Amino acid sequence: MNFLVTGGAGFIGSAVCRHLCANPAYRVTNLDKLTYAGNLASLRPIENVHNYRFAQADICDERAVLDILRRDDIDIVMNLAAESHVDRSIDGPGAFIETNIVGTYKMLNAALEYWRGLPDDRKARFRFHHVSTDEVFGDLPFDGGMFVEETPYAPSSPYSASKAASDHLVRAWHETYGLPVVLSNCSNNYGPYHFPEKLIPLVILNALDERPLPVYGAGANVRDWLFVEDHARALELVATKGHPGESYNVGGNSERTNLAVVETICDLLDTRRPRAGGRRYRELISFVTDRPGHDRRYAIDASKISRELGWTPKENFDSGLARTVDWFLDNKWWWGPIREQRYAGERLGEARKVGA
Repeated sequence: MNFLVTGGAGFIGSAVCRHLCANPAYRVTNLDKLTYAGNLASLRPIENVHNYRFAQADICDERAVLDILRRDDIDIVMNLAAESHVDRSIDGPGAFIETNIVGTYKMLNAALEYWRGLPDDRKARFRFHHVSTDEVFGDLPFDGGMFVEETPYAPSSPYSASKAASDHLVRAWHETYGLPVVLSNCSNNYGPYHFPEKLIPLVILNALDERPLPVYGAGANVRDWLFVEDHARALELVATKGHPGESYNVGGNSERTNLAVVETICDLLDTRRPRAGGRRYRELISFVTDRPGHDRRYAIDASKISRELGWTPKENFDSGLARTVDWFLDNKWWWGPIREQRYAGERLGEARKVGA
């Protein structure tokens, strides 16, 4: 079976590529534009394996995508290419509109032309898997409720609005043209190779540098945390076993406040890399002005994917976070150049209007 993974040099995409390449029956083509968050170093464990190849291209280049689909006889497209950081979408929404909406449109057009040209047996097994986020649903009250597949969309940020639009396009291409699509919406991912603009790697690396650990507002916002390798397993199941036209929510069943996440990282580092003078990492926590439109709480009901596809997470939050902290402690070769050359930990997402 031949897979095309778009955005495969990103955090989740690289985990998917590494996971799929462990199966010798799969062949994986990784298509990535290599923007600031794309990092081929994340593919180092598989860069020389027989069933992996890399193609640098932009998903907005419809002809290039179609050529790759035909060249590599693709059976399953897994579309993970996206601008994904809420704070960056506040500062510059244009890139999110271009990649997440226009790029998805171009991908769908290329996939439709390719699919229409396949023989009937290959048409039947082809899938276009669009990978999305729980943020398209908006937020939940602190005292209850969970996102299900039928939850109405109510995005709050330019990022989540762009992903909501892309989801609607994918469904429309299925209903209008018959393209066999599946969708998945996931909760917050974390784990190895996570670009350090996101909360967990940012806190780990700031702590190691003895820098403030920024927490928005009072740190009361709640997220459901999903270990990235568990997500990669779920995505394989959705892509290969999911029913066309269906969507599947993927969550870790691990709700934590942002403050609790930061405090847990501090406690893990206290035992693994103690600070000088017996000080605790919690002393570095700094409460900062909240970002605009900050959703209160996300929580995923993942019972459908468990019931229909047999997926459950292997890691709980404590075990997954411990693995993540240990990985960052052991792999400065990966994150050191990023902190030095691409993103040093500066605050993003403070603009309250476009151009502010």
